[in-house]
Amino acid sequence: MSTLDLPLVANDRDRSGFRPLKALHHFRNLIANKEDTKEVFFIIDALKGKAVQKQAEAFVQSKTARRFIQNEDNLAIADMLDDHDRWADCGPNTVAQHYIRFMKREQLTANGLVDESYDWRPRDERPADQVEWYFNRLRDTHDLFHVLTTYGRDALGEAALLGFSYEQNHNLGVKFIAYAAARQIKKVTGTSAPLYAAIKEGRALGKAADKLAHMDVDAVMRDDIEAVRARLKIGEPVVYRECLRILDSEGHSANDVNLSQSEAQPCCDGGAQAA
Repeated sequence: MSTLDLPLVANDRDRSGFRPLKALHHFRNLIANKEDTKEVFFIIDALKGKAVQKQAEAFVQSKTARRFIQNEDNLAIADMLDDHDRWADCGPNTVAQHYIRFMKREQLTANGLVDESYDWRPRDERPADQVEWYFNRLRDTHDLFHVLTTYGRDALGEAALLGFSYEQNHNLGVKFIAYAAARQIKKVTGTSAPLYAAIKEGRALGKAADKLAHMDVDAVMRDDIEAVRARLKIGEPVVYRECLRILDSEGHSANDVNLSQSEAQPCCDGGAQAA
């Protein structure tokens, strides 16, 4: 069945989603293990609110989205992004080649995030509607967001990118994780870096940019990355980079900054970097 044959919004879809205590519980789990991605899905679902669904419904009904749906029914975004041979003819400064280098360096696949999301909530338990296609698009373009914005996968980079994403998609869960993560990094490292300013900068950049989840992924991948950033109005994360510089000067390598205080404690007591 084509996605276009599904209802816009299924009767069994939860349209609200504001359970702060549940979100706090799962954030504590995330602190214990920041690689446990399913905790992020729990938090986002617990605080998603109504704004992101309204945006989803509006975009899904557009001509652009309906064209994307027809294309992606034949080839899902995650499958397209993971097919590195598809982009073999793209030049070294295209989005495609930057994306491939990023994914290889981080040892990631687009379908890896898809699998994690279905570990959290199996496919057959999800509402069968067109809005689900939009939410899947948000998920499947996450690492492409990293490449286009230049935010790293360090804890602050993920938090600042969530600040960016909040202004794009208005999910309160995303905003909660962004600020809570910045608070936890401050608690763990004691850094003088302006972490909250980095989140604020991410939000400002996200608000100024075109909505990245609405882009033509196939076309974007083949273009020069600087031209794409200019076209989509993606600014430079200056404060974030300054925070990384300060963290590094304090002995906290960006890749080693974790959310877990128990794991990071040796950097304060014995001078070792946080794990």
